[in-house]
Amino acid sequence: MRSLPRSRTMITTLAVLLVLGSGTGQIYARTNAGNPAIATVRADSRATAMATRFRATLPSTADGTPAYLAGVATPRGSRDLLFLTTKDGHILALDARSGATIWSHQYGPGSCMINGGDTPCYTTSSPAVDPSGRYVYSYGLDGRVHKYATGSGAESVGGGWPEVATLKGVDEKGSSAISIATARNGQSYLYMANGGYPGDRGDYQGHLTTINLRTGAQHVFNANCSDRTVHFVEHPAAPDCAQVQTAIWARPGAVYDAATDRTYVATGNGDFAPASHAWADSVLALNPDGTGASGDPLDNYTPAEYGQLNDTDADLGSTEPAILPTLPSGAHRHLGVQGGKDAMLRLLDMDNLSGQHATGKTGGALQVLPLPQGGDVLTSPAVWTDAHGTTWVFVSTSSGISGLRLVASGTPRLQPVWQSGTGGFSPAIDHGVLYYAGPGSLWALDAATGRTLRHNGGIGYIHWQSPRVAGGTVYLTDGDNRLFAFAAVRNG
Repeated sequence: MRSLPRSRTMITTLAVLLVLGSGTGQIYARTNAGNPAIATVRADSRATAMATRFRATLPSTADGTPAYLAGVATPRGSRDLLFLTTKDGHILALDARSGATIWSHQYGPGSCMINGGDTPCYTTSSPAVDPSGRYVYSYGLDGRVHKYATGSGAESVGGGWPEVATLKGVDEKGSSAISIATARNGQSYLYMANGGYPGDRGDYQGHLTTINLRTGAQHVFNANCSDRTVHFVEHPAAPDCAQVQTAIWARPGAVYDAATDRTYVATGNGDFAPASHAWADSVLALNPDGTGASGDPLDNYTPAEYGQLNDTDADLGSTEPAILPTLPSGAHRHLGVQGGKDAMLRLLDMDNLSGQHATGKTGGALQVLPLPQGGDVLTSPAVWTDAHGTTWVFVSTSSGISGLRLVASGTPRLQPVWQSGTGGFSPAIDHGVLYYAGPGSLWALDAATGRTLRHNGGIGYIHWQSPRVAGGTVYLTDGDNRLFAFAAVRNG
């Protein structure tokens, strides 16, 4: 998201996409200047198709990832359930074996129009299931997070619920998936992030609402005016913040790392001015309850070229940190990978984001490298540990998908291993099989080589939809208001 004065509008700058094409499943070795040999894989659209178990029509598009819960007691008996949040504010509980609707509710846009115009407000958020399995949480277009019984759909009211996430839904979009984490102190927290709508117009400030699931108490961290821990209202009423933008809009909006006992968010374009408590184009570390230190985050990673990112609409916060497994030894044991719209990957020390054990600094990445296939990183990377204990990172863009291996000796670094020019988004991995979706297609690849295992070309438009693998089934929604269930692939 791009930071502009309130009276100006945004002109989007699109990155040039490198499309390598498609063809057979052969693998070619190619050496790039300064890089090791990278196997360039051409996806085979003739690969064996993934069997379709069912498809179901939804009342609206669900632009995210289904949540899954097995063995739920419902009025129709025990069911495995999928939960979906749609763009028009529905929460749906569907039978995971048939796609039939078990229950649903809707908190729709009503009179909410984006930036006071003529387009109804919408959400691209996804729901999350309580650690107990008794409740599911969904973002509504009334600007609140709602709590429902998983089996019956009965809504909990009272004790803070439904919980406020924004007080100005006309300008602040609920883009991100809800996430839940149980911290080292045993408390479980729900995270809901808000940013702005496409076009970066209006009076919005990126912020994270953290809710204690035991007490219902919440804390607000604002990426602008971080010293003010409240939900702002529409300017010029109070409470307000003079700075705008700095959205938190990645999927999910917040990531908890049990190894560091910290929660991390990444922010979009805006002002980076620590003295004024403004934290654009940064990865920020917070306590699990969403608090920082003295009105600021606990730590930050901000590229030295943050001004250039802002000027070219190349949000660092177009994705969130992908947390890597803890290394057994070394000076940098807790690592994360941050993408961005500038087609770069940054390997970070999650214990010391700035590299200086100080907040408000710039730089500090252990490694900065170009994404092998190029393209804006707009969805979450996938992380996998293979049978040899090696950590892999997979990143997909509209220009393709790549697999990178972590080299842990010395100063850790990522080593590109393979890439494909068949574009898509939303990678997910299960038992060494990498799934990702692009316009019209779902692919299943061998994670170690990028070789195509299965392919299904019967889906519709894909935006931010992400596969969910559960119970031997791959679930995916598309932009044509449908839910698909495919048989999962066995590798080897």
